[in-house]
Amino acid sequence: MACQRREPAAFEELVKRHQKTVYVLLYQLAPDWTDTSDLAQEVFIRVWRSITNLRNPNAFRSWLTQIVTNIFYDELRKRPRKLPTVSMDEPYTDEESGESTTRDIPDESLVPEEKALNKELSQIIRESMMKLPEQFRTAIVLREVEGLSYEEIAVITKTEMGTVKSRIARARTKLQEMLKPYLESQESTSEVSS
Repeated sequence: MACQRREPAAFEELVKRHQKTVYVLLYQLAPDWTDTSDLAQEVFIRVWRSITNLRNPNAFRSWLTQIVTNIFYDELRKRPRKLPTVSMDEPYTDEESGESTTRDIPDESLVPEEKALNKELSQIIRESMMKLPEQFRTAIVLREVEGLSYEEIAVITKTEMGTVKSRIARARTKLQEMLKPYLESQESTSEVSS
């Protein structure tokens, strides 16, 4: 691939060929962001810096998708979370009756006990994943946490598709075995409190 030899004209052609793909993917990931051109530019900067590390030029599209996704998540972590605001002082008018009513906003957040259980379960899952052999842990993280396809995982880990599927299945089985005592203790605790 000419781009891997750092030929500017070839890289310019590569950008032209894949620019629309990058913008569409960024739009799909962040439809409410007004301008993703800086992110698209960052994608191609990272491609330029890393293209010499691409071993299989036929896997360029999945490699590019992975770069776009990583940059999107990096940006997402940097941005403050914005929640829609509603003025509690402004009266709410019911469209059907035309009457002004008070705003009753249900609290849908988890109660402290649920938050503690979710945090505890997340911690136990994380610890269980750390106990998996590296090849199983890598496969399950790429599939379940990163959401990559089996094909992409096979390319990234340089293994056969059947091996990837086998590792993910075995990782899931091992995780279920490790989590079984915890889940059973939670079931018995909820039965006692009922």
